[in-house]
Amino acid sequence: MLKPPTKDNLLVAMRVFLGDDLRRIQHAECVLQFACEIQEAEGGDADIIIAAATLHDIGIHEAERKYGSSAGNYQEIEGPPIAAEILKEFNLSCEQIEHICKIIANHHSAKDIDTVEFRAVWDADWLVNIPDEFDMQDKNKIEKLFKRNLKTKTALAIAERLMTEVKLIK
Repeated sequence: MLKPPTKDNLLVAMRVFLGDDLRRIQHAECVLQFACEIQEAEGGDADIIIAAATLHDIGIHEAERKYGSSAGNYQEIEGPPIAAEILKEFNLSCEQIEHICKIIANHHSAKDIDTVEFRAVWDADWLVNIPDEFDMQDKNKIEKLFKRNLKTKTALAIAERLMTEVKLIK
């Protein structure tokens, strides 16, 4: 019997696959949280967004093993086959699995897809990565990064909220 593609079920599958890699698990959980917030406001197929957000970096270990690198282009190559194998356990159509895999195959490059589901995952990943990778104290630089890279109004509003929270903390 196939499992429903719920957040909990997909998170369990992702955690089992990533094992003790807590940093990557926490990253996926944060991306999922933002992706769901974006989906609530922007729409799209929630099952696709939940699965793609949860599994977007699932190819990272294989990329490191094969190429000695976790670079995004390698994750885009290695992630879709792993995700497809994991997703066979879930009650998803072939079309949904194909869409999820296409999102994963483009989540760093955005070259071959522009759907509401892709935009939700793309923006959620940026929302998590920018504070982790850039100095949030340089407000002008961060605003430019968000405006240049985010694709949804909801993500821009979340970015404003994040910048306000950082300002309040400092």
